Amino acid sequence: MVVAEAAPTLVGPRVRALREAMDLSLRDLAERSGVSAPMLSQVERGETSPTLAVAARIARGLELSLSQLLRLDEGDGVAIVRATDRRRGGSADGHAYDVLTPPLPGQRAEVSEHTLAPGASTGGPDDPPIHEAGARETALVTEGEVRLVCAGAPHDLHAGDAVTFDADLSHHFENPGFDEARFIAVVAAGLRRS
Repeated sequence: MVVAEAAPTLVGPRVRALREAMDLSLRDLAERSGVSAPMLSQVERGETSPTLAVAARIARGLELSLSQLLRLDEGDGVAIVRATDRRRGGSADGHAYDVLTPPLPGQRAEVSEHTLAPGASTGGPDDPPIHEAGARETALVTEGEVRLVCAGAPHDLHAGDAVTFDADLSHHFENPGFDEARFIAVVAAGLRRS
């Protein structure tokens, strides 16, 4: 029964980390899961091990399956995305991108690499925001020139420049130069209160 003894020490910190990553208070998670705040606090501190039914309710409150919460469907904690296994997107109108992060449960950030042909853009000025409220984005230009247009204001960036902005605002990237441009984007969900 070593597994039963280890469970509180493994599940508790994971519940707390996931709850905090979603910017939820104990009361928020209690409302979402139907598990009382005092019980959640005991689980997070490792004072008690939740039953499977309680763990399943906590998982639902965290928008995960029970196996995701308990990490039953994960390997050794390391996920490699090989260059040949990247999830591809875009490639229309001179914009192509690859998602560099694996589709792991509960992941709250996505890293992507974008390529813009001369004169191409990732979207238009009238496009609605595509990221959830509170999302933040950081972009690092790795090659060429890129213009970020965020809430209507242009920001010119060159190779080596990085920018961080509220990604729930209307925004897009443009290549105003004569050569191909590349940038890495990291979108982190819900890090600031709306």
